[in-house]
Amino acid sequence: MKDSIRPTRIDEISRLFEIRATTRENAIGRARLAELGITPDSIRSALQAGEMHSWVALPGEHAVAFCSVADRSGEVLVLAVQAGFEGRGLGRALLQTAVKHLREVAGCERIWLMAGVDPTLRSHGFYRAQGWRPSGRRDESGDEELNLA
Repeated sequence: MKDSIRPTRIDEISRLFEIRATTRENAIGRARLAELGITPDSIRSALQAGEMHSWVALPGEHAVAFCSVADRSGEVLVLAVQAGFEGRGLGRALLQTAVKHLREVAGCERIWLMAGVDPTLRSHGFYRAQGWRPSGRRDESGDEELNLA
């Protein structure tokens, strides 16, 4: 079966949390996400209100990767690929889908995300290879803002 990218369904929200907790690098579990205000209810509300859009990658029957964006701000909120499914182009395909949505549907002129600064992280090289560039801004946790060039 060919890999497919499609919008996240409401009944898949729990799966997003499973994927986020099982990434090879920067895995974040439900308890930590809840501390940050990210819960299944908050995700459901944001999706239903159209404040956030999300897509899943399915190389088979179950989602193994996802990407979510905030339409109003142009931020890529999260791109997560379950451990063992890296290197298959799923993250790249999800990111391209998200960027296309932000540009063509949400009308965002500025598209950005926050990412770790450690050059040994896979995400560091991945985003730069896709044309993302540091803005010079960092958040309170030390992550850097990357803008799509």
